[in-house]
Amino acid sequence: MKKVYLALVLFGLTLGLLFANGTTEKSGGVANQPVIEDWVDTTGNTQQALQVIHLAYDSFNQLNKGFTVKAVQKPNAWDAIRTAVAGGGGPDIVFTPGPSFVFEMAQAGRLAPLDEYAAKLGWNKQFLPWALSLGKVNGKLYSIPDEIETMVLYYNKTVFEQHGWTPPKTMAEWTALMQKVKAAGLIANAAGNADWRPADEHYVTVFLNAVAGPQKVYEALKGQIPWTDPAFAKSIDMLNNLMENGYWQGELSKYYTTKSDQFLADLGSGKAAMMVSGTWWMGTIGNYFGQKAGNQNNWDWVAVPTVSGVPSNFPLGIGSTRSINANSKYKEQAAEFLTYFFSRQTQSILMTKAGTEPPPIQISSSDLAGLDPRYARYVSELSQATAAGNYGYTTWTFWPPKSDAYIYDAIEKVWAKQQTTAQYLQGLQDQFSAELKAGAAPPLPTRQ
Repeated sequence: MKKVYLALVLFGLTLGLLFANGTTEKSGGVANQPVIEDWVDTTGNTQQALQVIHLAYDSFNQLNKGFTVKAVQKPNAWDAIRTAVAGGGGPDIVFTPGPSFVFEMAQAGRLAPLDEYAAKLGWNKQFLPWALSLGKVNGKLYSIPDEIETMVLYYNKTVFEQHGWTPPKTMAEWTALMQKVKAAGLIANAAGNADWRPADEHYVTVFLNAVAGPQKVYEALKGQIPWTDPAFAKSIDMLNNLMENGYWQGELSKYYTTKSDQFLADLGSGKAAMMVSGTWWMGTIGNYFGQKAGNQNNWDWVAVPTVSGVPSNFPLGIGSTRSINANSKYKEQAAEFLTYFFSRQTQSILMTKAGTEPPPIQISSSDLAGLDPRYARYVSELSQATAAGNYGYTTWTFWPPKSDAYIYDAIEKVWAKQQTTAQYLQGLQDQFSAELKAGAAPPLPTRQ
């Protein structure tokens, strides 16, 4: 979901006629050459964005396929995209923060079915089956998965060594360590939702999977047990207690006013000791450490601690998706670019040179030569865990859209003491059961 796509308008093209969906390029005497628009967000790591555009978009355009792909800079891209698409406009390629965001757009007829392209262009073999199946709505494919991601516990290795701390494996160890960090005058967990309010659900995801456990979460997603189950109440109570005690960014008020660049800088400088967040930072977190950041700190990561201490319990997620606008004039061309973008060759280049997240496609170890060993370890451990069935579920991937929005909207009422845990979970149960009955829940891989 939560990875935000960035870009600048990189192509030195003379802009011709602009249409709501799809552009016609007039350049060098060539008229009526299609330009496929892809709207991308301007928030976050600009250096990575420039690398991605250069290595993928620019490279594709140099192939002279008879059309080009244009990255259009947009602040708050997702908000701009869904508003424009709802009005019948928007880009040809539609980005969403995750599969649960796709459902309503597909139901409203705003996205083009992709089954034809999946068969013709080999997407059925290109993508991992479980990941591709998450893009189906009422039996038809409407989105393809952009990246596999999970939640991990990052830590400032230098700070840990200075204080003699060791990375926690259990929730009890993690909680005790938070107390030690706070006593040392540091921020226990760098965090903030000022530039992405749905960040709230990252922590709900972590605690549901780490405390109640993936099996319980799976049973609730299948409708076999309610979200009011005591195991989920324990999960939310534990998260709420830690939030109230200021273990996220020092205090709750600061959590609400801190942006991602700031909390990452706090971790890199040693002002914060830990950060529980997504693997979408894995390729760029080093920019906030070492000489580049004006300090000598180092970083590492471990799996999120659990109540039992079971290792490698990764909440599995699809961080974002790509679809094709139903109103696009150039669906075939958009599909051709997506095939190129998600090829092994392109994605291995993006991972090793730009530090992007691994996509849910078949990638061999030879594709990862030169990758930061900490990043390579993540890819390896996540692969092993998912193969063994040792994984959990991220809310932005496996919950239906209204339930997902409820999770991050209503949890702030719990933190503000305006709602009890029981009321929060009952509201989730009411919303989820209605969506499950309506067939709005994303497909769920069979648990081993």
